[in-house]
Amino acid sequence: MSSDKNDLSAKVLPDIRSNLSKKEQVAEMFNNIAGKYDFLNHFLSLGIDKSWRKKAIAEVAKAHPQTILDVATGTGDLAIAAMSVKPQQITGVDIAEQMLEAGRKKIAALNLSSTIKLQYGDSEALPFAPDTFDVVMCAYGVRNFGNLEAGLRDMHRVLKPGGKAVILEFSQPQKFPVKQFYRFYFRNILPVLGKIVSRHSAAYTYLPESVMAFPQGKDFCEILERCGFKGVGLKRLTFGITTLYTGVK
Repeated sequence: MSSDKNDLSAKVLPDIRSNLSKKEQVAEMFNNIAGKYDFLNHFLSLGIDKSWRKKAIAEVAKAHPQTILDVATGTGDLAIAAMSVKPQQITGVDIAEQMLEAGRKKIAALNLSSTIKLQYGDSEALPFAPDTFDVVMCAYGVRNFGNLEAGLRDMHRVLKPGGKAVILEFSQPQKFPVKQFYRFYFRNILPVLGKIVSRHSAAYTYLPESVMAFPQGKDFCEILERCGFKGVGLKRLTFGITTLYTGVK
C-alpha cells in the first residue's frame, strides 16, 4: 500500500483552523468530551459497541495473558472488559488526562484499582521497556495516532516475543444497503446528535471524516505487517462497521 493513504489519515484533524498538532488536538478534543464520552459511545452505536469489545476480549483470551497494555484506553472500557480473562495486571495509557480521570473513577467504583492502572502515555513513545506485555490492545484509538506507523511499531516493541496485538477500529461497510445507510447516518445524523449531547462542535464531525480517510481491511493489515507483526488477520463485525485486527510479534 502506498504511503499516500497513511498521509491522508494523518491530515484529518479535529480543527483545521488550529495550529496544534493532530496529537494535541485529539487530546484537547477528548478532554473536552470526557464527561459525555461513555454515554455517547453507547447511544450513537445503539449499544453495539459492547458486543464489539466482547469480540476483542475473546481474541485476547486466546493468548492467556498475565500482562495487558490497553493503548488509547480512554475511560477504560476495554481494560475493564479484559478483567474477564483474569490477568495479573492491566495497564491503560492515554494522552487525554480527563478521559483517564473518568476511567479511574469507574475502575475504583468497581473495586478494580489493584489490577487496572491508568496512566498518561503517548502511543508513539510508550513509557515501557521492550518485551513487557503478553497482549497489547487498542479500541478505536489507532485512527487518532499522529503517526500511525510509529504508534504501531511501538506497540510491537513493548510486546513480548510471541505476544499478541488486538485492535478494534471503525471501517466502512461495502454492501448495499448497509453501505448507503451507514454513510448517511455517519455524515448527517451522528455529527448532529454528537454535537447536541457533547456540546463540542468538532468531535463528531472529525469521527466520520477520520474513518473515511483511515486505511482499512487489507490495507491496514499490510501496515501491521510492515510494522513487524506476523500472522495478521481481520474479522469484519456488524456488516463491516467495525473491523477486528490481530497480529503477533
